[in-house]
Parts: sequence; C-alpha cells; structure tokens
Amino acid sequence: MEILVCIKQVPGSNKVEVDPVTGVLKRNGADSKMNPYDLYALECGMKLKEQYGGRVSVITMGPPPASAIIREAFAMGADEGALLSDRAFGGADVLATSYTLAQGIKKMGNFDIIICGLQTTDGDTAQVGPEVSEALDIPCVCNVAKIDKVEDGAVYVDMEMAHEFEQLKVQFPCLITVKKDILQPRLPSYKLQKATEKREIAVYGLKDMDDQDKDHYGLSGSATQVQRIFPPVSDKEQETWTGTGAELADKLHSKLKQLKFIS
Repeated sequence: MEILVCIKQVPGSNKVEVDPVTGVLKRNGADSKMNPYDLYALECGMKLKEQYGGRVSVITMGPPPASAIIREAFAMGADEGALLSDRAFGGADVLATSYTLAQGIKKMGNFDIIICGLQTTDGDTAQVGPEVSEALDIPCVCNVAKIDKVEDGAVYVDMEMAHEFEQLKVQFPCLITVKKDILQPRLPSYKLQKATEKREIAVYGLKDMDDQDKDHYGLSGSATQVQRIFPPVSDKEQETWTGTGAELADKLHSKLKQLKFIS
C-alpha cells in the first residue's frame, strides 16, 4: 500500500510577525515545528504500514528550512519525503497551496491513500485537505476519528459528525483528514534519525510541475487576499482590557466599530 502524509512546518509560538502589506507570516528566523495535527496523520500512516505493509511518504511545501520536518518524519519511520520549494509558491492562500500540493503529489507518483491533519495551527481553515482531493479528483472524508480497517482496495473509517459518527467505506485512491487524538503519535527515534540523516529529500520547484504557469501558484494563484490584520500587529497599538464579561463585550464591540469591521 502506498501511503502519503501531507505535513507542514508552522511557527513554534504565537509570537510571529505578519507582513502588514501582504498579510503573510514572516517565517524567516521564527521558531518552528511540525504542525501538531500532522503528527496524528503521520502516526495513522505508520500504523497502516505496520498492519498492511507498504511505504509511507511525506510531502510539504515551504522554504528550504522546512526540510527539517521531513527529517523528523524520517525519524518516526517515513520512507520518502519531498519538499515543494520555490519563490513562486510564496504567499499562497489555501486554494493555491492545495493546487501546489496536488501538483507535487502527481510528481511524486500514485498513492492509495493520502492522509492530512484536520487543520493547521497557523491557518485553522481545515480546507487544504479537501481542496487537494478536489484538485486530484479523488474522494475525500474529513473529521476521521477512527480508521477501522483496509479491505478490498478500500479504507473503512468513522467520521465524526455534529451529534453522531458515520461509518464509511472509501475506495482507493482517496484522501482523509484525521482528528486530533485519533492515535498517540510516536516519538522520533534517535536510531532512525542517525540511519536516515543522509537520506535524500526530493526538492521540486515550479519547473518540475506539469503545470508551469506561475499565475496558478503563490500570491498570483490565490483567490483570497488579506486586506487588514486584526488585532493590529504593531506593539504600540496593543491594548490590555479588564472588566466583567459584559464590559469586555462592550469594549470589543466599540473597537470593531472603530476599525469599521461592523457598522
């Protein structure tokens, strides 16, 4: 079974700078880590490999330092990794990010199942996984709380709904997004880290993609643009409010009116 896990490098804390013009996070020099939700996705991939055999690959998009989380995935048992890195990919919204990932996945090869974390801690949109599946034209199930089994070229999962769980059979190839705590992620192995420290990581840029139209990537390919950041990013504009719940609600309402978010 060919398994692919999509992972992402995210800021290690909420103390990051935002470009006031583009609204894009300034990642250079910021502490970073693997997106916590992706650790659960990676553990699901490893468990499937252990139960049914096959290989686990990982893919991420970002600047060259993002290769660190691929090394971390190797230390957890992943077999192969690819980094999508090109200045043309910078500043992408969820649509352009998903399209870029889909192009990179096609470059890597064919997979039976693609696993994503439910969301990321720096975006929280929970849209990238479903949009990747749409770009690849494969079925998708989100909010997966349990993987029951793999049988006859399909995966059986429990999808969490608002008030109940729904059991689904999804034919390969497919994509699923998994919830936090679906499994307990394993710790990286020092032995695996040493054994894989020289393992090659494939790096793909715009010139490697089937679609090389730069207008489909990065800021140019993004359907949404950040117009304003709230709360303001300037330290001089930061405020600390105190009071009862009702008083804080009134202050927030006044602030939103002042910033013209509401009328």
